[in-house]
Amino acid sequence: MSASKSAPLSESSTRYNRGLFLAIAILAVAGIAVSAVSLQRHYSKSASAFCEIGERFSCDVVNRSEYSSVMGIPVAGIGIVGYGVLLGLATVYRARAGTPTRLLAAAMAGLAFALYLTYIEGHVLETWCILCLSSLGIIVGITILAGIVKVRAVKVGG
Repeated sequence: MSASKSAPLSESSTRYNRGLFLAIAILAVAGIAVSAVSLQRHYSKSASAFCEIGERFSCDVVNRSEYSSVMGIPVAGIGIVGYGVLLGLATVYRARAGTPTRLLAAAMAGLAFALYLTYIEGHVLETWCILCLSSLGIIVGITILAGIVKVRAVKVGG
């Protein structure tokens, strides 16, 4: 890591983006909560009416499908970790010069993964999960806000 990457952002840049970092942190906490509920549904042994809306919406079908794990790791667990990283970047590390780039890269990776999973829901499983769609909305919001943070950092010189 170069000295410029670990140096703090200017005070004006940090203050200018404070509201955006707060919004990202709040969305990340919401993402952790949604992912935690999804993880609970993944490991639940009993079927539930939770998230059952007709035949096209079933969180249980999606959360227990073969696509609900990657190399044995539940996708919802990956979501908890991913949102945790975003929360850390938006709070603990927000004053570092490299944070806007890292935040945008992490958000874009999360968005790409969420879009892949949404494709699986719609075209392979043909069943939608409200928790998953909620997570998609959350990561879209975080990605947009992270993009704004990055653009502002470039304009300020961060």
